[in-house]
Amino acid sequence: MQKESNNLIHASSPYLLQHAYNPVEWHEWGPAALAKAKEENKLILVSIGYSACHWCHVMEHECFEDFEVAEVMNKNFVCIKVDREERPDIDQVYMLAVQLMNGNGGWPLNAICLPDQRPVYGGTYFKKNDWTSILLNVADLWKNEPEKAINYAERLTDGIQQAEKIIPSNQEVVFDKSHLAEIIEPWKRHFDIDKGGYNRAPKFPLPNNWSFLLRYSFLMSDEASFTAVCITLEQMAMGGIYDQIGGGFARYSVDDKWHVPHFEKMLYDNAQLIGLYAEAYQCLKFKPFIQIIVDTIDWTFREMSAENGLFYSALDADSEGVEGKFYVWDKIDFDKVVGDDSKLIGEYFNVTENGNWEEEQTNILRRTITDEVFIEKHNIDIETLYDKVERAKAKLLAARSDRIRPGLDDKCLTAWNAMMIKALAEVAQILDKKKYYERAKKAAEFILHNMLMPDGGLYRNYKNGKATITGFLDDYAFMIEALIALYGNDFDEVWLEEAKSLTNYVLANFKDEENDMFFYTAGNGEALIARKHEVMDNVIPASNSVMAQNLQKLGLFFDDQAYRKKASAMLKSVLPRIKAYGSAYSNWCTQLLNEVNGINEIAIMGFDLQEIKHELNNIYIPNKITLGGTKSELPLLKDKQSQETKIYICLNNTCQLPVRTVAEAIEIIKKNKNEY
Repeated sequence: MQKESNNLIHASSPYLLQHAYNPVEWHEWGPAALAKAKEENKLILVSIGYSACHWCHVMEHECFEDFEVAEVMNKNFVCIKVDREERPDIDQVYMLAVQLMNGNGGWPLNAICLPDQRPVYGGTYFKKNDWTSILLNVADLWKNEPEKAINYAERLTDGIQQAEKIIPSNQEVVFDKSHLAEIIEPWKRHFDIDKGGYNRAPKFPLPNNWSFLLRYSFLMSDEASFTAVCITLEQMAMGGIYDQIGGGFARYSVDDKWHVPHFEKMLYDNAQLIGLYAEAYQCLKFKPFIQIIVDTIDWTFREMSAENGLFYSALDADSEGVEGKFYVWDKIDFDKVVGDDSKLIGEYFNVTENGNWEEEQTNILRRTITDEVFIEKHNIDIETLYDKVERAKAKLLAARSDRIRPGLDDKCLTAWNAMMIKALAEVAQILDKKKYYERAKKAAEFILHNMLMPDGGLYRNYKNGKATITGFLDDYAFMIEALIALYGNDFDEVWLEEAKSLTNYVLANFKDEENDMFFYTAGNGEALIARKHEVMDNVIPASNSVMAQNLQKLGLFFDDQAYRKKASAMLKSVLPRIKAYGSAYSNWCTQLLNEVNGINEIAIMGFDLQEIKHELNNIYIPNKITLGGTKSELPLLKDKQSQETKIYICLNNTCQLPVRTVAEAIEIIKKNKNEY
């Protein structure tokens, strides 16, 4: 018997489409569903998740596919499904509500609201009987004691509106090294100096944390944080969290050894990790990191790329209803595929007959010893080992491609695409691979040509040939950052003009008149029960911290004092929070690091500027912007046109006399570093 579809059948989100044949009468969030709740005076049930969320799938199977549960839901509620990746603004409000009620949150996120959207109850995953009981109890409260529900909703909504408010700072603050020391010293106590990351489980990659710590350790000559970064990056690359044969990182590992991943792969994680490993390679010149970068980009191009040049959002953890089935191997199949070298390669990837994790006789490929130890143990040279490993990986990847694949979330999001554009643009320079720049350029041009609103703002999503959701602050922040990165490749000032245009749109439409932060939602967009700021850096840096750095850099490019003043004011407002919990504000810490050390403005003039830039790309200078051209309207370049090679180094409104070689320029930068 064919199932009947509900209202989600017309949705663009793969997550919503997964629920299109539930017996629950789901609606998309929108005017029609919200009006229905008011007209019928029904409670709203808002259920939020995302396509790669394992427990979202579990709750769907246990509750939303069940006809008895659906009957209770349909009778008493207007049921709305939300993809948190498409509508993070809705998720933000109701996540905060659940955290205020219960002290924690997560996905699936379920909130029961009054007909006017104000929440009265919420939680995460529920089993069938618990879920049904809660639904009936809340429905009974609304029917018999509505004033109690209204009173509670009023208090909770007030809490949502007041929570996490940033208090503007009127004190004069001079950023200095003591601020950094106050943040870093408590942070160090949480490093896992054996396996990397932090001394806890589960372990998330948190690439922005390690990017800041790498920069801090380099600029401040701090050995402890430098060691922690090196161990973390090497251990992650050796662990099961990294797909050893296909490239790409899973979202997190459930254990404290990076061994057993939660197998979903997210575009935003991998974009940041590509950038992090590239930055680390530029600093360390540790060659194994190149393979991690290249393989992860290959995975992105192979499995996450749309024909239009954009990138898809995520791969599920599950295939055939089993988490990780696509990625694991039993020894018999592994040996059969690898062939003659199966004993050596099996040991290299920790493949055993009994299996190396909780699922018997199955193995998550990982490396438990370094290549140096491995070649010494087996008395082979590194080239021979790498040749055998690469041939085995190709065979395993080909065999794996015949398996039933995990679900693909094929929506394209501006913010996440921008993160990948930035990563590719940066790697293109560090590894001197023009094809990565061309791919980044293609995606950026598609967004600028197809995802701009008539008023100059951004759309958030693209699916099935159309963009439908207005952009949020993270879409603007990461897109501006990506455009700045593209300018660093080709010195085409069109990228900077586009970045400036989007920045001015943010200043006009996202500004909070009461403090220095930007709202997450635009003032000309849909109004929810609360308008919030995104300030804490999580697995993705906060849109406000990214925006602050954009303002700081664009302020230098365009010599715009107002941009730079705004960036410093934002940092000043959040500084008291950073001191208490540095790892949750790591991108803000990067801005603080730049405020303390200054940003080197490197201006390259002359017809051989690409050669100079190529030479500079081999040198790690974390606190820099690079400008160049033979003709330019940028203030720093405008009066410095020259056919001869000239390199200007400017810092804190002071430029040194031009030099002709990169070696001379680096000496000036080193001298500047020692003075801070």
